[in-house]
Amino acid sequence: MQDKQAYTSHQEPQPLVTFIVTCYNLPVNMLCECIDSILALPLGPSEREIIVVDDGSEDSPMDGLTNYGDDMIYLRKPNGGVSTARNMGLRTARGRYIQFVDGDDRLIPATYGHCLDIVRNGQADVVMYDFTHLQKDSVTYEDWEAMSGCQLMRQHNIQGAACLCLFRHGILGKLCFTPGISYGEDEEFTPQLLLRADRVVRTTAKAYFYRLRATSATGNKSAEGIQRRLDDNLKVIRSLNTTVDTLPTDERLALERRVAQLTMDYIYNTIVLTRDSNQLHERIETLHNEGLFPLPDRDYTTKYRWFRKMTSTSAGLSLLMKVLPLMKKER
Repeated sequence: MQDKQAYTSHQEPQPLVTFIVTCYNLPVNMLCECIDSILALPLGPSEREIIVVDDGSEDSPMDGLTNYGDDMIYLRKPNGGVSTARNMGLRTARGRYIQFVDGDDRLIPATYGHCLDIVRNGQADVVMYDFTHLQKDSVTYEDWEAMSGCQLMRQHNIQGAACLCLFRHGILGKLCFTPGISYGEDEEFTPQLLLRADRVVRTTAKAYFYRLRATSATGNKSAEGIQRRLDDNLKVIRSLNTTVDTLPTDERLALERRVAQLTMDYIYNTIVLTRDSNQLHERIETLHNEGLFPLPDRDYTTKYRWFRKMTSTSAGLSLLMKVLPLMKKER
């Protein structure tokens, strides 16, 4: 097992992929399952780099990782959230491509191998793939025609999770995660990543196993957790909306669509998570004061047009307050 100090050689071949695995207070067996899933991928030892970033766990998992020897690099830092942990991993990474993995999840070798084939053939700056909650899943899939990230975002909604992207290290530039955002940090990072990509390949391959855990950040249903989630969502929307004004026309239109989609989701989550009409009106008033509401009159999707129309009147908002908490959100 390497540590940060041992990681100094410039004579080793550049890995194809650096896997940045972040963890905080995880059971060691989950972290081992994650690392094992990476080692099971169709990659030779020189083609992979595994960096485990421990975000200040109360008990270090090091004792449970000794069997991995030099197959991984272990970094430990004071607790600061997943954004700072990923940024530390990025500063250390040498791979041509980057893959984020949450330590309680794992990659699925049969389908992730297809993503590796795409980047080996030089076909993409970013490969976007799907996830599953199932222990065993189909290996069938289909690929979309490659397009630029800008074109993709102008024409389609995207899945914002950074863990569902295998991307070329060289397109990052100075892009990193914003510290202090515990919910939705991906939604700020991923759209800006895509705007840097000339070729994005989307595949329906379910290559990532996402573990449902009540103790995860998104599983926090406390009143405090809900408020933090909504506040962080608003920070992301504000950040991206500020970025819009700095972009050329095509990229601006692409990011405007994403900002509108995230604003729609923000209103939806305010209704479903709080079920509080007073809070809904307060948060909508904040959006209005910042030029983010009403939602732009754009022909994005049928669902967007419907939601925009419903939120444009008091009667529509009242109906949404009654109906949405009873419905299961579409994925």
